[in-house]
Amino acid sequence: MKTTEAAARQHGDSGKRRFFGHPWPLATLFGMEVWERFSFYGMQAILLIYLYYEASRGGLAIDQSVAIGIVGAYGSSVYLATILGGWFADRVFGAERTLFYSGIVVMLGHIALAILPGVYGVTAGLILVALGSGGVKATCSALVGSLYEPGSPRRDAGFSIFYLGINIGGFVGPLLTGLLQQNAGFHYGFGIAAVGMAIGLAQYTAGRKGLPDDQKAAPDPIAPATLKRYLGIALVVLALVVGAALAGWIRADNLSGVMLGIIAVAVLCYFAVILRSTHVSPEERSRVLAFIPLFLTSAAYWALYSQSYTVITAFFDQRVDRSLFGWEIPVGWLVSVQALTIILFSGVFAWLWTTLGKRQPSSAGKFVIAMAIIGATFLGYLPFLGSEGASMPLAMLVLLLLGFTASELCLSPIGLSVTTKLAPRAFQTQMMALFFLSLALGFAAGGKLGAFYTEDTEVGYFIAMAAIGGVSALLLAACLPFIRRAMRGAD
Repeated sequence: MKTTEAAARQHGDSGKRRFFGHPWPLATLFGMEVWERFSFYGMQAILLIYLYYEASRGGLAIDQSVAIGIVGAYGSSVYLATILGGWFADRVFGAERTLFYSGIVVMLGHIALAILPGVYGVTAGLILVALGSGGVKATCSALVGSLYEPGSPRRDAGFSIFYLGINIGGFVGPLLTGLLQQNAGFHYGFGIAAVGMAIGLAQYTAGRKGLPDDQKAAPDPIAPATLKRYLGIALVVLALVVGAALAGWIRADNLSGVMLGIIAVAVLCYFAVILRSTHVSPEERSRVLAFIPLFLTSAAYWALYSQSYTVITAFFDQRVDRSLFGWEIPVGWLVSVQALTIILFSGVFAWLWTTLGKRQPSSAGKFVIAMAIIGATFLGYLPFLGSEGASMPLAMLVLLLLGFTASELCLSPIGLSVTTKLAPRAFQTQMMALFFLSLALGFAAGGKLGAFYTEDTEVGYFIAMAAIGGVSALLLAACLPFIRRAMRGAD
């Protein structure tokens, strides 16, 4: 009996309380993710227009193409920071404490955006939000995976429920920040994001004791002397970055390119470390190799999806008829519309995968479907290009966003799930951080791609985005037999 109880508690399932048929600690992580996403997406919904709106409208009057690059670089830095979050979880604090501390850093970042003026507030705020969000992303998803026994058929459905929490926050946050930005000013919008994160921390504090015990300590703790050496290296790197910025080598107009190079090097190093580690068994190494084409496809996907925060946000601001019964919809509500469609359909997809059971497409097969759908969606913009003013009806934009929704539900929660399946035991959280590096790579590449968008190039731009989606789907489809063999039954 003691052994059974210990095993149940190890997977966060020691009591009889259930959350939609899943372990109750999923509710704690669900709530944390709701409020963290409330603050994150609420801020991001108004970030681009804050950068390029003129000062008379409360903005910083940065050139639009530069602003798009900054948003892309910021988005990539969030996912790059998952490396740091994963490392602290696996080597220093454990996943559970790292998640808590990261939430505090996120809250401080939103406070900086709310109270500090101009470029100083943006710089301090985005750095803190990026670092904190990276820690939240790396650990919260890994903690969800820890609630299930290996091979549990409920895992994908659990991640789909968790993903619903992401999008509840993503729906409500931009509604409030968008309204406050339009009626009171940008800094009030950033302020409500800080309040949301504070609520998330409060509910997590109340429920964190129910999380699995093995997630409350580092699985591979680092020696104090080694930690001091790493801190010294971190200070040197920080000094080099500051020096490069002061020397003009890192600027707002080349930030996305710099991030793209840094992330590419980080990806290569991370894969090399995992594949060469003596703590990784031959079977685990084979599964990591199966993860590589999924990683690359994920990067391509997020390069396309990130356009919704940059080019499509600008398109919504400038080219879509936003009037509804005589009232103009705030620009920030675009993110809420996306999140609402996810909320409406995530339960459908969770039911679909559960109902299909062993007949459902493999994780890699779902990635192929996602790339084909998002590529086709970009083609839907073509009939509305090449004209001046508000050329696209609001209903048409919502319809196109449904294509983004369907593709996201075929890739994003599935990517979280398959990463926990393929992760070596010694790199549990860091493997999740590696998955988020695909998003970092995608957002950085998306920032570079978005900088090429102008009214003169828009037709070619949307065709190119569609081509990236279609070609990526075909390439991954060709890799499916290799992936199936290399996963060794993990899917």
